Amino acid sequence: MSMIPARAIDELEQSRAYCEALTRTQARNFYYGLKLLPEPKRSAMFALYAYMRLVDDLADEEDETSSIEQRTENLETWRRQTHEALSGGEVADFDHPIWPALADTVRRYRVPRMVFDEAIAGQQQDLSFTGFDTFDEVRSYCIRVAGVVGLASIHVWGFEGGAETEQLALDRGIAFQLTNILRDLREDAGRGRIYLPRQELAEMNVTERDLRIGGKRFREMMRFQIDRAASYYRSSAELDQRISRDSRPTLQAMTDIYRRLLAKIAEDPERVLLERVSVSVLRKLWIGWRAVRAG
Repeated sequence: MSMIPARAIDELEQSRAYCEALTRTQARNFYYGLKLLPEPKRSAMFALYAYMRLVDDLADEEDETSSIEQRTENLETWRRQTHEALSGGEVADFDHPIWPALADTVRRYRVPRMVFDEAIAGQQQDLSFTGFDTFDEVRSYCIRVAGVVGLASIHVWGFEGGAETEQLALDRGIAFQLTNILRDLREDAGRGRIYLPRQELAEMNVTERDLRIGGKRFREMMRFQIDRAASYYRSSAELDQRISRDSRPTLQAMTDIYRRLLAKIAEDPERVLLERVSVSVLRKLWIGWRAVRAG
C-alpha cells in the first residue's frame, strides 16, 4: 500500500492536470513533442514548461497593471517560494497549483536547482533590458532563458555522457532561442527590444531603420545570424543519441519544428518583418509522427 496520504496524491494529480492544460494552451511548439513522452516523464515535462511559462508571465511587460518594480518584486517572491517548495516546504501554503507537480518532478529526476534561479534571472534581465553589445552576452542570455530548459529536460528524459551531454543540451537550447530571436525580430523591435549584438549590427552597417524595412544589408545580416543558429543545431547533434530511447522522439520532434522555422526564415529573411513565421498544426503532427517512426 502507498504510504502517501490520499490528500497529497489528489493535490499532485490536480497539479499535473493544471500543468498539462497550461502547456496545451500556451506551448505552440513544444506540446506536440511532449505528448510523445511516456508517463511519468510527460507530466514532469508539463510541470517544467508550466513553471517557465509562469515565470515569463510574471515579467510580461505587456501587463500594464503593474510597474517594473512590482514585477521585479513578484519575481523575487516567486524565487523564494520556489526555494521553499523544492526544499520540502509546505507547498500548500503557497496559493498556486503548480508546486506539487514541480516539487515531484525535481525530486524524482534530480533536476538541478540552479535551473530555476537562472530562469528567473533571465526574466529579471529582460525587465531591465538594455540590449547586448556582443554575441557572448546574447549567448549568456540564451542559456538563462532556454539553455537551462534543455538541461532540465535531459534530467527528466535520462541521459549518458555527464557534463559533456549537459553542454550539448545547453547548446540545443541556444539554437532554439536564437531561432526565436530571429522569428520575433519585428515584434521585439516594435517594443524597443533588439536582441541582436550591437557590435555585429554596426560592423554590417545595419540600422534600426533596416530592421524595420529590410533591404540588402538586412538580408546579409540575417543570413549571418541564420548560419550561426544552424551551427548550434549541428554542434549539438550528438545529443539525440545520448538521451533515453523512449524520449528521443520528443527531442527529435521539438528540434525538427524549430529547424523548420529557421529554414522558413532562411527562404525569405525579410518575411519576419511582415508576419510571425510559424509551422502549421498539420506539419507539427507530421513531424511528430515521423519522430515516433524513427524512434
